[in-house]
Amino acid sequence: MELKEIAKDVYACLQEDRGIGWNNAGFVNLGGGLAIDTFYDLNRTKQMIELYKTISPTPARRLVNTHHNGDHTWGNQLFQDSEIIAHRLCAEEIEKEKKRNLPGLFQKWIQNPEVFPPGMKQFVVGLSQFDFSGIELTLPNHLIEDRFDLELDGYPCQLIYVGPAHTSGDIIVYLPEHKVIFAGDIVFWKCTPIGWEGTHDKWIEALDLVLSFEPEVIVSGHGPLCGVNEVKELRAYFEFVYSEAKRFFNEGLDPLEASKKINLGPYTDWTEPERLFFNVNRAYREFRNVEPWDAPFNALDLFSKCNELRIHWDGI
Repeated sequence: MELKEIAKDVYACLQEDRGIGWNNAGFVNLGGGLAIDTFYDLNRTKQMIELYKTISPTPARRLVNTHHNGDHTWGNQLFQDSEIIAHRLCAEEIEKEKKRNLPGLFQKWIQNPEVFPPGMKQFVVGLSQFDFSGIELTLPNHLIEDRFDLELDGYPCQLIYVGPAHTSGDIIVYLPEHKVIFAGDIVFWKCTPIGWEGTHDKWIEALDLVLSFEPEVIVSGHGPLCGVNEVKELRAYFEFVYSEAKRFFNEGLDPLEASKKINLGPYTDWTEPERLFFNVNRAYREFRNVEPWDAPFNALDLFSKCNELRIHWDGI
C-alpha cells in the first residue's frame, strides 16, 4: 500500500493489483478532508486511514463511494462520523448486500473453498487474501443524482454520475483545478475490466467524458495511475471486444465459444484476461435485447465460464 501525492494536497492510495478486490483509493487534504473509497476489509482500510493521518491527523470530513462493490465500500463503518456521499443506486445495492450479510457469507466461503466448483473456487481463494470478519455494512448518508458540486477550501470538486457503466451507481470525482480524476472502476489499467452490470454504451460514454476533461492524472479503480492515453487504450479494448462479440454472435456461437476465438493481441498481458468472458457475455445480453441491463445474473456460472476460458488458453 502506497500513498502518493499526485497534485498539491491530492493523494492516491495505491495497492498492487493482485486480482479481484485490490483497488485504489484517494484523499484530498482540503475542506476538512475528502476520502475517495475504502478498501475491501477493515484491516486494510485501517492501514489506509493511518496513511492519511500522516497528512492530516483529523478524520476525513467526507467520504465518497464511487460505486457499491465491496472493495470500495466495505470499510465505510470506519467513517461513521463522516458525511458519506454516493449515488442513490449505489446505496440501494449496498442495502441489498446488507440484507444478505454478504461479508459474513464471504467469510464463511473462504473457510471452506473446496466445496465450490473450480471456477467459483478460484474466486473464493482470491477472496481468502482478505478478512471479512467484523464488517458491518454502513450505508451512505448523503445521496446524489446526476451531479453534486463541492467547494474544498475554494477549490471545486465535481461528483458526476456516469452509470450504469461498471455498476448502476458509478460516479467519478473530478478536481478541475488540480487536473485530477478519481475514476473508480470506470478505469482499469493494465488489468482486464469487468463488465457484468451496466451497459457498453454508458461505459464508453463515461470514458469519453473522462477524456473530455483532459486530466493530467487519473486514479484508476484498479491498476497503476494513468492518463488520457491509457484511457484511450481501455476504450479501444471495449470497442474491440464488442465488435468481435457481435461478429461471433451473428455466427451463432455462444459467449464462451466466442471468447475462445477472440485474439486479445496487445491486451493479452493485462492481468486476468479471462475476464473477457464477462464483457462478451454482457455484449450478448445487449445483442439479444430481451432483458434489461440490470437483469439478475448467475455469478457462479460467470466465474465458472471464466475459469473454463483460462483452462482453454492454458491448454493451447
